[in-house]
Amino acid sequence: MDLSDLPNIVQGALHPIDFDALKAAGDTGHPPRILLLYGSLRHVSYSRLAAMEAARILRALGCETRMFDPSGLPLPDDADESHDKVAELRDLVMWSEGMVWSSPERHGAMTGIMKAQIDWIPLAPIGGIRPTQGKTLALMQVCGGSQSFNSVNQLRILGRWMRMVTIPNQSSVPKAWAEFEAGRMKAGPLYNRIVDVMEELVRFTLLTRGRPDLTDRYSERVESLEEVHARVTKTDK
Repeated sequence: MDLSDLPNIVQGALHPIDFDALKAAGDTGHPPRILLLYGSLRHVSYSRLAAMEAARILRALGCETRMFDPSGLPLPDDADESHDKVAELRDLVMWSEGMVWSSPERHGAMTGIMKAQIDWIPLAPIGGIRPTQGKTLALMQVCGGSQSFNSVNQLRILGRWMRMVTIPNQSSVPKAWAEFEAGRMKAGPLYNRIVDVMEELVRFTLLTRGRPDLTDRYSERVESLEEVHARVTKTDK
């Protein structure tokens, strides 16, 4: 385990995750593929910085990570799926086995930038596969003032709507401007919580990937692909 880019980790306290003990039969053991989304385009974006810290922890735990830059993503329905940024986002979602959603709280809610990314992820199958069903999800938010859980609570509802396995733990960083210095998060209980969340995400991803029976649904088995696409597309409109 390479901790060279994690100066806040207490030596000996972060343990390697036993992939073999958690993976499904037939799992190739490849690094879990985690996509990270953040909800701010500010030059100094604390939701992005928090996501970057999460990605460093995930890589130390043996994951492969990718992060989507929402700059240039059109509003939902203001373009079609052929738009470069929409196609990029959807490709990353298909690639991933789990996700991290990191949003600021603005006016008591997640940001429109965060919601727009989620809204561009379709419920209808792409190539016969629902993009999010059965994938794991970890939630984080940053606050400009006192600690709040409005954004993560809303994101949890969205994760359920997208049929994702949303892990129990979550992170909320109050007064985020005071928790980062020179682009890195300071050591302390709030940083430790993010480590907790990422550990849990890796474990749940290993436990659930390669086990399609966990999210196999009777109602979907009795519908044809064409019927599912027609129903979900009609619902989205």
